[in-house]
Amino acid sequence: MNILSTAVSANNTEFGGRMFVYEVVGLRQNQASDRANYSIRKSGSVFITVAYNRMNEEMRRIARLGGKILSIKPLVSPAEFVPNGSVLATETAPASSPEVPQEAPAAATPAVEPAKAPKKEKRDVPVNTYRPNKPFVGKCLSNEELVREGGEGTVRHLIFDLEGSGLHYLEGQSIGIIPDGEDKNGKPHKLRLYSIASTRHGDRSDNKTVSLCVRQLEYKEPKTGEKIQGVCSTFLSNLKPGDELNITGPVGKEMLLPEDPESNIIMMATGTGIAPFRAYLWRMFKETHEDYKFKGKAWLFFGVAYTPNILYKEELEALQAEFPDQFRITYAISREQKNVDGSKVYIQSRIAEHADEVWEWIQDEKTHTYICGLKGMEGGIDEGLSGAAEKFGITWSDYQKQLKKADRWHVETY
Repeated sequence: MNILSTAVSANNTEFGGRMFVYEVVGLRQNQASDRANYSIRKSGSVFITVAYNRMNEEMRRIARLGGKILSIKPLVSPAEFVPNGSVLATETAPASSPEVPQEAPAAATPAVEPAKAPKKEKRDVPVNTYRPNKPFVGKCLSNEELVREGGEGTVRHLIFDLEGSGLHYLEGQSIGIIPDGEDKNGKPHKLRLYSIASTRHGDRSDNKTVSLCVRQLEYKEPKTGEKIQGVCSTFLSNLKPGDELNITGPVGKEMLLPEDPESNIIMMATGTGIAPFRAYLWRMFKETHEDYKFKGKAWLFFGVAYTPNILYKEELEALQAEFPDQFRITYAISREQKNVDGSKVYIQSRIAEHADEVWEWIQDEKTHTYICGLKGMEGGIDEGLSGAAEKFGITWSDYQKQLKKADRWHVETY
């Protein structure tokens, strides 16, 4: 059994980002009171320092003792530790050390200052090489249907020629498209942004192309029942090889893939939200780079209506077969699959199903989570992870804020 010590020693503690401080309230007072029906003292906070490799174990212990974790912050050095009202979870300690720490007075000074958001990676991110008032005139090289027979709607994979533009981009960025023609007021159409579906080197690996994954928008006007088609998506869907188009950008820094090749990547997509993740996966597994070789793990959750709507299905599953220890796919096919209660299976259903394992991944400081697609899936994802976090006495919304500050939670929904 691990014993808690009230002393911190540089000789027996590993710092440098591998130690964390939990601020906890509501712990029962001692070992004898470790019972579900024992009253919980609510005064003050306890600050517990925990080694990274014991975080999950300590969360379970705190939950078992009725405690609630208010925050988790990195402990950078022993100098930051304030012993008054604070404890250290260590592997060894004097036999007389208490099983449960003494509580800090309500007015006790926090052991660690509030964690500051780390500086984002310094990298050369190209932005707005071309603007709407002076776009680059590119050329369509190919336009292929992605939805197979029996699927719903039409989704196109388009490749555009950028030769001579000087337009460079990174995985996770977007470009703007200005469709031909004018709006109802006789003015040029406004640009629409689309997530890039290719790596920085392009589908032809020559640094001269960019690819998009575009669903043709089509809906009925509520009052008249008239079929309406999206202006830009229809323009793109109808392009033929050789046709010209106006391109702006690139833009966006929220969805950039981390440069650390040992990062773990969780991806949650619906429909054409797969676009940036295709770029990630091609860079991580399909391309060969002298300065980048992916060593982490990747997990893709992909929600669609029907099996024929799984975009890039053959390519994705080929990567999974080639890299089974690193890449995993979990599908949510809403019109074909059912939950136990008979309801449709959406991506949030799969997150809830695998919430405990996703939570374990997220605990790793090298894990980045990306969400792209329909905005409606965010609530379900939060609900699933809230349940997993509550098992350890953690409030998911608070923990999620810390992930965002650490630049490890990335969302692009519409």
